[in-house]
Parts: sequence; structure tokens; C-alpha cells
Amino acid sequence: MNAKLLVLASTSPYRSELLKRLQLPFVTASPDVDETPLPGEHARATSMRLSQEKARAVAADYPSALIIGSDQVALLDDRQIGKPLTHQNAVRQLRSQCGRTTHFYTALTLLDSHSGRMQTEVAENGVTLRELSDAEIESYLLKEQPYHCAGSVKSEGLGIALMRSMTGDDPNALIGLPLILLTEMLRREGVQLF
Repeated sequence: MNAKLLVLASTSPYRSELLKRLQLPFVTASPDVDETPLPGEHARATSMRLSQEKARAVAADYPSALIIGSDQVALLDDRQIGKPLTHQNAVRQLRSQCGRTTHFYTALTLLDSHSGRMQTEVAENGVTLRELSDAEIESYLLKEQPYHCAGSVKSEGLGIALMRSMTGDDPNALIGLPLILLTEMLRREGVQLF
């Protein structure tokens, strides 16, 4: 039995579903963090900073817990691509990525709120989209509505059919939570997975 409460500092249903795969009890908490990148901040640094801020944002409410913070930032041509939020923005994002590789940086932080010990690492994925017709983009967006996914790419659904290739050490990271990194961090904190 693991002694510390596990807290996911996220309201993302995707992250919650991924964390359920580890079959550990956990609660979720809304971190209420401004996700705006800082001027001149690289995508990797943005993802790391935000994952740490999300974990810290809920620490006061859970003084003796292991808190998971995560954030994903997409990068195309040295320009960060955020969540599209609207259909028109998603169309623009997907058109700009056709035939090109977008890099996704998914940072993960595990904070022991009692000791203050913090682990932060980043999983990287490269996604190359095929050349897509306007009809394919429209059909994908109407079916998946990935308006809250960085870069409008939702690999756990029909988004996989948009891809020519994907690289990276953990396909879960692209969905929003790098489970390979998380299991290693949890082991370092003495959490028994089996």
C-alpha cells in the first residue's frame, strides 16, 4: 500500500485516462496556471516551467502528497503552436503542418509536497503529417474536434490517420502524459506499481 496521496494537477480528461492505466488511486485538482509562453522562451523550457507551476499550484491544498504536473508545447519552425480553441485556428494549424515535422515537448513534474523534492523531465515526440486535402482536414476536425490539443493533433483517435510518421520514446507523451517517465519517477519515490 502506498502511503502518499497521488494528485494529478490537471483537469484534462486525456491525462486522467492515461493515469488510470497505472491502476493507482489518485485525485485530480485544477492548477489554474496561465499557460502563456514567456518572451523568447523555447518550447521545451515553457513545457518544463508550466509542468512545475501546475504541480506547485495545488501543493498548498495537498501538504503530504505526490503531485503530478504536466504540460505539452508543440513547436514548428521555432514557433510555439498552442491549443487551437476554434475550428478556424485548427484548420490553419493543420495546413501549416502538412508534409512537415512538428516537435512536441511534454514535460512531467512529480512534486513531493511534504519534502519539496521535485523531479522534472521532458519527453519529446516528432510528428510528420501527410499532405492533407481540405476535405480530410474538415472531416477530421468535425469528427475529433481536437480544439484543446496542442497543434490540433489527437493521435489517440483519427489523428493517427493524418500522420506519415511519429518518433519518440513514449507514445503516451503525445496524448499528454509520459507514462514511462512517470513510472520511473514514482519508483524513485517508493511507490509500488505491482
